[in-house]
Amino acid sequence: MNQLHASFMPLSRLEAAPRLATPARDGFSVLNPALEMLTDFLRVAPRTIRADADVNEAHLMMRHGGFRLLLVTDDQQCCIGVLAAREVIGGRRITLAQQQHGLSSDEVTVGMIMTPWQKLSAMPLEQLATLTIGDLLLSLESMTDQHLLVTERDQQGSLRIRGLVSAADIRRAVGRTESATPEVATANSFADTYRMMMGHDL
Repeated sequence: MNQLHASFMPLSRLEAAPRLATPARDGFSVLNPALEMLTDFLRVAPRTIRADADVNEAHLMMRHGGFRLLLVTDDQQCCIGVLAAREVIGGRRITLAQQQHGLSSDEVTVGMIMTPWQKLSAMPLEQLATLTIGDLLLSLESMTDQHLLVTERDQQGSLRIRGLVSAADIRRAVGRTESATPEVATANSFADTYRMMMGHDL
């Protein structure tokens, strides 16, 4: 039976109230590769929910996990749609689903208010790899969504979602720079972020 052998390493007490490490303020530039903004699902597990889950469950997942987007999956773990926080929190799709199906708000399911895959847009990973962050914002200047899906082909040639880019992540990166403006910090969609950064960095 294998046994671990290690010498005891004593812990040390703090000598004074320590400072906190923070991200470098000058590390962000719109000339940086757009891949820096990718949440890679090979490294970070995607947040998923089933279409038959009720909206309250989705709301709890988002609130407690701090998520703004959930990927809706079927039994084969294929993405059949996405659910954005704006549709769960005060979204009119819930009201429409109640009216159309004669349901209470507690009975509305994720599948009733999600954006189905047929209406989703995405960017191939190989295209994202050729862009800077500035290029990406320019290409998404009219996009009112807060997330961009990034796709690739697996070894069998099947399309899969490799990850996503969040407008919020770009805002946070810009917010760490000395010249960041309050308007950039409060932008929501890619279109908002683009407009706020015009005359700032782009």
